[in-house]
Amino acid sequence: MMRVLVTGAAGFIGMHVAQALLAAGHEVLGIDNLNSYYDPALKHARLDELAQFDAFSFEMADLAEEDRILPLFAQFKPDHVVHLAAQAGVRHSLDAPRDYTRSNIEGFLNVIEACRHNPVKHLVYASSSSVYGGNTKVPFHEDDPVNQPISLYAATKRANELMARTYAHLFAIPMTGLRFFTVYGPWGRPDMAVWKFTDAILAGKPIALYDPETTARDFTHIRDITGGIMAILPLAPDAGDGAPHRILNIGNNNPVRLDAFVAALETTCGKRAITTTAPRPPGDVAETYADISNLAALTGFRPATAIEDGLADYVAWYRSWLGRTPRQG
Repeated sequence: MMRVLVTGAAGFIGMHVAQALLAAGHEVLGIDNLNSYYDPALKHARLDELAQFDAFSFEMADLAEEDRILPLFAQFKPDHVVHLAAQAGVRHSLDAPRDYTRSNIEGFLNVIEACRHNPVKHLVYASSSSVYGGNTKVPFHEDDPVNQPISLYAATKRANELMARTYAHLFAIPMTGLRFFTVYGPWGRPDMAVWKFTDAILAGKPIALYDPETTARDFTHIRDITGGIMAILPLAPDAGDGAPHRILNIGNNNPVRLDAFVAALETTCGKRAITTTAPRPPGDVAETYADISNLAALTGFRPATAIEDGLADYVAWYRSWLGRTPRQG
């Protein structure tokens, strides 16, 4: 049995990872600040799912508050940490930049400081495909240059990778950074495209698309993401080039064009989408496409969820969610 501290446990990926760990018989302490970036009711509902497990405990805490985080690590004494808490959203970083430096920089520093003073076997932390910026060579490989992020969110995630590499070198903390590629599925966030598009199609409202024939995303179902995290968590890196640190892509390795994505969603919803066109927002990239060969070599990782099956899974959950919450607007 592992004792795993999961940050962002009330978040989309965090809930699924905590749930998988608990189902496998591990003990989990979840931390989340339950902020209002989107409706906290969704976060509380996720926590209700986790509360069904006796081995789950939860602390509401802000990772940027050092005097709260270090004592929690000392009390729980985790042997593994999965750090998924962050201020998410590329576009929101244009409007609220300090939310990103507080959560993603200060918060991450407190997590790795806590691991420094309370040694763990492995810290797995969330990075993002956004660090590849405007790179045009596809698929994206971990060795590609990532020195030109085009959003503050991406810059904070690249900063996390550099901070982790430094702490791994200085204090021998085994760490793995996972660059996530467009994760979707049940319990996802309301600011994500799959939520917005599904909501609009079912409500008969228009969807704004930008360059739908050239925009593509490596949509990765949460079931595959969770499986990849569970597989890598017991496999801490060795010192390698002087630091026990590595970065791995985790994605579907099969990008889907935006127009094809909308068509598949129309089929699943049983309704045609009303579409309009709009310019590409600042900070948004044209295509994401993960080279997952390194993760596959380490764990045998093979995404198994086709987009049609993943969207059917998501829409079924979304309809059930609408049935338990009043529609806004």
